[in-house]
Amino acid sequence: MVERRQTKRVMYVALYLGLAAAVTFYRLLPLGGYDAGGGLGLEPASDIAQGLRWQDIPAPDLLLCLTLAWVVRRPDLLPAPVIALYFFIEDILLLRPPGLWALIVLLASESLRARSERLRDNAFWMEYAQVAGLMLVMFLANRAVLAIVMAPQAPLDLSLLQFLATLAAYPAVVAASHYVFGLRKPATGELDALGQRL
Repeated sequence: MVERRQTKRVMYVALYLGLAAAVTFYRLLPLGGYDAGGGLGLEPASDIAQGLRWQDIPAPDLLLCLTLAWVVRRPDLLPAPVIALYFFIEDILLLRPPGLWALIVLLASESLRARSERLRDNAFWMEYAQVAGLMLVMFLANRAVLAIVMAPQAPLDLSLLQFLATLAAYPAVVAASHYVFGLRKPATGELDALGQRL
């Protein structure tokens, strides 16, 4: 039984890393879109002055949605070091200040992990409200730190659009995690691989 649970954990970590790599690869493709999360995404400023075009609207941060949704549902299947390491690598690949967004995501995910037992019995809209508030804090904290160190960052309007798009994408990511990948909240009294209550 323990070996089966450990195998399941390894499989979900591998699945998470595969999905994360696919999302990062897509964000690195030169498709002409605007990535408000990237460190150097300041070139469309002239387009903003002429009016926001559809292709300039930033895509949602699906990896953030995926991470938060999985930590809420199965905190035992997504260890903190995996989250920290992957987001640090993504910081480097997307030319963001190395470690800043990774630290913010890690702190946010650990906050959700600590409250996962209380979130287990909540209705989805209550979970969604808490995740939305947490995403807003992450968004503001990231911009505040970048402003303090005077690092280049995306314009406020496009960052806000990406935040709203990410927030709108969260229910779809939760639905895909549940129905496609079979990731559900643990049942009451369910134990992890070490025999500890989830």
